[in-house]
Amino acid sequence: MPSNRFYALTLLFLLAVLGYLSYRIFRTFLSPIAWAIVLSIVFYPVFSFLLRWVKWKPLASLITLIIIIVLLLGPFSYFSYLLSQEIRSLIDASTSGQFDPVGSVLHNPKIRAIINKVLLMFNVSQAELEKTLVENLSHFGKNLLGGLTGGIGNVAGAITDFIFMILSTFFFLEGGSEFVEGINKYIPFSKKQRDRLLKQTRDIIVSTIYGGVTVAIVQATFGGIAFSILGVPSPVLWGLAMFIASFIPLVGTFVVWGPAAVYLFFKGALLNSIILVFIGVVAISSVDNILRPLIIRGKMQMPTLAIFFSILGGIKVFGFIGFIMGPLVLALFISVAQMLRYIDEDETEAAG
Repeated sequence: MPSNRFYALTLLFLLAVLGYLSYRIFRTFLSPIAWAIVLSIVFYPVFSFLLRWVKWKPLASLITLIIIIVLLLGPFSYFSYLLSQEIRSLIDASTSGQFDPVGSVLHNPKIRAIINKVLLMFNVSQAELEKTLVENLSHFGKNLLGGLTGGIGNVAGAITDFIFMILSTFFFLEGGSEFVEGINKYIPFSKKQRDRLLKQTRDIIVSTIYGGVTVAIVQATFGGIAFSILGVPSPVLWGLAMFIASFIPLVGTFVVWGPAAVYLFFKGALLNSIILVFIGVVAISSVDNILRPLIIRGKMQMPTLAIFFSILGGIKVFGFIGFIMGPLVLALFISVAQMLRYIDEDETEAAG
């Protein structure tokens, strides 16, 4: 017995040391590997469909990889270019006074009368208020542009990570089923519990990543197109804001298109303001009520508030990949935690 205990402790010690060293080795590549896992999960249905036709895993994986590259590089590059251009133009226009949404609202007679009463209560002048708001808006835009240009400027690192991500995705697609089966052997659960864990995890991934991201993309697209047609400045930037806002519980995208409609109203574009409100209520907001149930029908799902905070926390911990990793880690935690409910049931069934 002591020898067995010593053997087990030695094995655990070696496992901990080697696990730490393995982490140090792979730490640099964790981000591209994480993206590769996400892409493999998202595009695995495409890979499975192609595999039924080509009958050879490497070829099906290669074709899927080509589709991923085309879908990633084209829209992402174009979107990044438009976004950086809009932010730069917005900063220049704000600095020169050509774009002054704060001033246009504050100088409206009715709004100014209300604001003046409030300012008198706090002993603050309107000029000080305008200066503070404009400076904060410009500062936010400069920080956002600096982050984007800084990320784009690290071209060598981005290209290297992209190459590693593509290579990892190829192997995850080709050997994904064998990889999952190999991990299954080391999970200390019964086959029934392992199957339940995989199903719950798959359901939560579909309901959070597929459902949430798909709805956010559709809403942001509708919003960006509407902003562009109706004359709202920087439609791509506000479309991105709408993508993020779609994960906010209760209010959702209203926090973006609502103020935009108010801006158009005070600019004198009454008809455009009414049209934007109509699009926001009928088209943008209803997408969540129509599209999400179709995607997550019959599957487990996480509360919207949990998804929202898991995204924010994931980005803070993991960087941009945390947008996916946050909900994914939370989904795995919920799946494992829910396994506790079934342990007694499974033991009773086994005893019977």
